Amino acid sequence: MTFNDIFKSSFLNNITSISIFDMMLALLLAFGVGMFIFFVYKKTFSGVMYSSSFGVTLIALTLITTLVILAVTSNVVLSLGMVGALSIVRFRTAIKEPLDIAFLFWSIAVGIVLAAGLIPLAVIGSLLIGVILLIFVNRKTHSNPYIAVISCTDHASELQVHEYLKSQVRRLVVKSKTAQKNAVELNLEVRLKDDNTDFINTLAQMEGVNSAVLVSYNGDYMG
Repeated sequence: MTFNDIFKSSFLNNITSISIFDMMLALLLAFGVGMFIFFVYKKTFSGVMYSSSFGVTLIALTLITTLVILAVTSNVVLSLGMVGALSIVRFRTAIKEPLDIAFLFWSIAVGIVLAAGLIPLAVIGSLLIGVILLIFVNRKTHSNPYIAVISCTDHASELQVHEYLKSQVRRLVVKSKTAQKNAVELNLEVRLKDDNTDFINTLAQMEGVNSAVLVSYNGDYMG
């Protein structure tokens, strides 16, 4: 077998296995749906620090997945090799927001479906998913929790702080308490009645209170 025979038997056949039109159509649709996923991610982001690079990653992931699946569907032997190659890849990047996992799987799923030729499923499914996320992620079903960090001098001032806060907030839960000699530090989860936070100023001026801090809390909690 000569060098030309090798190219004639496999390489040139693989080039013509997928038409240029099909390649361009799949990649253009992947880019368009990837942009839609990026738009939904940007509108529904509710974390602490917005990362534009993650949004660009969603677009790139949709395009890359489409590219890989197009290659896999064109050659059975290549698909087996691709499985073996991808099985050794390990990703160590931590996902801080649980919703980010949904966007990653969404991008991968769209790339697979588009490369498989199921264009209506990819477009209509993405539109439906996007509308659902826009409705439910931005929907405020409960009041935002806050953490009040109060530093008191003794037990009497601690009781005074509790009584005052109960009259000013809708809900009060003790998260932690640190007691030292002549010092008591309280971490309290509070749910405000409205957006007014002037009560923390009054609390800081009370006798026996050394300091009062109110911090927005975005951790896991039960509504």
